[in-house]
This record gives sequence, C-alpha cells and structure tokens, in this order.
Amino acid sequence: EDLVTYQTSHAQHEGSVAAPTAGLHFSERVMQRLLDKGTESLRVTLHVGAGTFKPVEANDVAEHEMHHERIIVNVSTLKGIMQATELKKLIVPVGTTTVRTVESVYWWGVKLLQGEVEEGVKEVSVSQWDPYRLEKKVGGWEKLPSAHESMAAVLTWTRHVNLGDFLVGETQLIIVPGYRFALCDLLFTNTHQPRSTLLMLVSAFVGGNDKLKCIYHHALQNNYRFLSYGDSMLLSCPPSRQISRLSQ
Repeated sequence: EDLVTYQTSHAQHEGSVAAPTAGLHFSERVMQRLLDKGTESLRVTLHVGAGTFKPVEANDVAEHEMHHERIIVNVSTLKGIMQATELKKLIVPVGTTTVRTVESVYWWGVKLLQGEVEEGVKEVSVSQWDPYRLEKKVGGWEKLPSAHESMAAVLTWTRHVNLGDFLVGETQLIIVPGYRFALCDLLFTNTHQPRSTLLMLVSAFVGGNDKLKCIYHHALQNNYRFLSYGDSMLLSCPPSRQISRLSQ
C-alpha cells in the first residue's frame, strides 16, 4: 500500500529515501483546481537523504554536522521564481525540502555576487554555514543582495557555463532560528520529530520557539495527525524574518 500512498502525484525521478510528505496532500485533482484558479506551479528536485532523520544530539547546534543532498532545478523554474520576485507574488514552498532547495539557490547567487565561485565550476555547492558566514561578511542581513539580484546572478551563471536546461548540485544548508528567508512567504509542512533539523527550520520560519510551541500545542489540542501521513499546516513567515525581494 505504501508503494502507492507514499508517493506524491508529481514525483518523476528516483533518488530520495523518503517522500516530501507535505506534497502527499496535493493530489492531481487538488493541483488542477489550483491551476484553474490561476496559481502557478513550479517544480524543483531535492533527493532526500537518510541524514534527514538524524536527530540533533549535540546541545549546541554548531556541533551538528548537516547531511548533503542533491538538488536539480529547471532553468524555467529559476525564471519563474525571478519573475515572482519582480511582481511581488507570494512564494509558497510545499515542504521543508522545497524550502531548502530554493533557499540554497539564493545563497549560490550570493556566492556568485561575492566572487566566491571559481571559473569553470558547473555545479551548485552550498555548505552548512554559508548563510551565516556570508551575512557576517557583508555586515548584516539587511546588506545581503535582494532575492531578485541573486536570482539574476544565478541565471547569468547558468548561461555562462552552458548548463543547458538544469541547475544541479548539492546543498548542506541548515536553517536554524535567526535565519532570514529569501524566497519563502508561506509554507505548507507536516509536523516533525523533536530535535530534528526540520523542526528547527520551521521554528526559524515562524519566528522562534515560542511561536512553534503554540502551533504544536494547538495541533495536539485539536487532534491533528502527526508525521508522514499526518495533517499539513500553512504557516506564515513574519516580514522581519525575510530578506528583501527587490533592491532598495
């Protein structure tokens, strides 16, 4: 039964050790209704690794080693995201895996703009602490390139190195409270295990552990179903936790 029910309707390529469970709620019927209402759907690929289930055992998250995961993004998706930043459209990732993918693309653009990518490199590579290192390098979150600037840099790079239709690479990105999001306004996500990196990502997204605890308390009080086959939530990222979409 899992061979059928543990697959998203839009999955196309083998490579993940687990389904992006928020996507299980989006049946072909639901997707068609969204498209009929004018919602634009863009696809990305992140091959979920076994490390996604590894709990954070260290008392200090700085001592936790994040796993690497393979990402693939169509150039047409990159253009769609860039257009969304121009038109100030809401960007709504389905699942934490999608968040990590699009945010990794943003940070690759920042690395390009900072001159940190060597000539001839043809694959994306985002390390665990790149965002926090780059934020310090430029002098604060407010001084980072806008999402639009970063996406423009990524698209220019894909043409320069003749990548064809796809951007590929690996990400080790870890998102912890204090992080600011470049390409996420709302987030569909299921619930997550305690002491997981995914739960830290959600905590960062909603604005901290106090808000996260309120959300989970509400879920428990109202008999939400938890984990992979559980219910999904639509969460909002406070503007104070976001990086500018367009240059000031």
